[in-house]
Amino acid sequence: MNPLFAAALRLQSFCQTHQWRFCFIGGLAVQRWGEPRQTKGADLTLLTGFGEEDQFISPLLAAFPGRRPDAHDFASRYRVLLLQDPSGIPFDIALGALPFESRSIDRASPWEIAAGIHLITCSAEDLIVHKAFAARDIDWFDLSGILQRQGPSVDLDLVWSELHPLLALKEDTTTEPRLRNLLDRLPR
Repeated sequence: MNPLFAAALRLQSFCQTHQWRFCFIGGLAVQRWGEPRQTKGADLTLLTGFGEEDQFISPLLAAFPGRRPDAHDFASRYRVLLLQDPSGIPFDIALGALPFESRSIDRASPWEIAAGIHLITCSAEDLIVHKAFAARDIDWFDLSGILQRQGPSVDLDLVWSELHPLLALKEDTTTEPRLRNLLDRLPR
């Protein structure tokens, strides 16, 4: 099995054993919904809420090595836990607490990566929201591939209903026009 998938399955199994709510986002979800590209790590949203993060951070750090000596403090401050699978695959675990993150996890579904083996990933719509919100160059590349591959099956009403409040939070006025421009260039 692909080493990235094997590492992601170990992380998923750990989260499931603890009955935590989560889903994979980032490059793994892009492989499902967009144009597959090489990704070195696994990104996951883990619903922790606000104030209870240590109940998640400490067990994860006991099971997987941190990628920084101050991984616990870094996660508490920036809401991203940087871990590493024993195989060396990096994990970026977003400590989710926003209503969008909860709804994204609710909409997540299994993706069969091998016969009878599944990873839980966010929906295509939620991946679009994640990517548009992050708005890095790689995210725009991924957005183009997701929209090309998923085409008219994407629920744009859902995308906009989730994305607008997030863009307002960070007072972003450039992402919506850029995403609309990308959508306008798609074949109908």
